[in-house]
Amino acid sequence: METALYLPIKSFLEAAGYSVKGEIVGCDIVALSDGEPPLVVICELKLSFNLELILQAVDRAAASDEVWLAARVSAKGKGRESDRRFRDLCRRLGFGMLAVADNGTVDVIVSPVAPMPRKNARKRARLVAEHKRRKGDPTLGGGSRKPIMTAYRQQALICAEALQHGHLRPRDLRVAAPDAAKILLTNVYGWFERVDRGVYAITELGMEALKRWPPLQADISPPAIEE
Repeated sequence: METALYLPIKSFLEAAGYSVKGEIVGCDIVALSDGEPPLVVICELKLSFNLELILQAVDRAAASDEVWLAARVSAKGKGRESDRRFRDLCRRLGFGMLAVADNGTVDVIVSPVAPMPRKNARKRARLVAEHKRRKGDPTLGGGSRKPIMTAYRQQALICAEALQHGHLRPRDLRVAAPDAAKILLTNVYGWFERVDRGVYAITELGMEALKRWPPLQADISPPAIEE
């Protein structure tokens, strides 16, 4: 699976000085540099270099400063990484190519040196916001079959964890979950119920969610409950 490529690529980008997280707004990997505004790097993962990987990179280009394509090296050495036409296409589009060996070694095949397409400020801002709001890096990049641990879901789990100890108001959760008021009111997942004006409790669905995503797995810590 593509997720097997995630950790080698994450290590590669972190060694280059980036903060790296997986599955950010539909992108397999988003890496941010230090500073404001940060340099935004997107990397898309596939088991082999193919046209679909190119098309994904084209879709991501407007939201980033650099786009990398990463895939496993062909066992027989006949993959697209060995095709001069494929490499030349990536150069013309301004995309980098990273090859991942079976032992986890990452090699640069093509560097992203060509001018990138015109930026989409809205898409870029959404990527940066989700990357910065998400606590830790709870989701391996390259996966698509499991629910993604977004920053919103992390905050909802913080609210659920606190509410299992008793009824609370949004203001009681604001420090640990800044969006608590919106999360409790909209109740997207059905985890909460209002038991009084401005007072909320956890539902059975919320309790089930805590079993599925315990705080450690969700990379969150519940807020302290004041006596």
